[in-house]
Amino acid sequence: MYPHERSLVKEMQSKPFALIGVNSDQKLEVAKAAIAKNELNWRSFQNQPEGAKKAISDDWKIEGWPTIVILDQDFKIRYRGHDGNAATRVAKDLVEKLEGSQKK
Repeated sequence: MYPHERSLVKEMQSKPFALIGVNSDQKLEVAKAAIAKNELNWRSFQNQPEGAKKAISDDWKIEGWPTIVILDQDFKIRYRGHDGNAATRVAKDLVEKLEGSQKK
């Protein structure tokens, strides 16, 4: 999935789009190594950093990894699931509609 995400970030870099990841590794060093090894070109947060009372995955009710959540410009959930291709279509459609509305 990482190659697809890397290319999507590059393709969408000049558009109103952001990809944000949550890393499930327990130790910060392991998470940093995974980010470097997989050449992630987007922000990635540790699911439950040391000292945090709650995990991001708990707040978002994530039950499996990876779970993809697409939010629109109003932070409304437009997609939640595990299909990267479906999520990409939803994200690209949202960006296209947003760009179209900004041109008017």
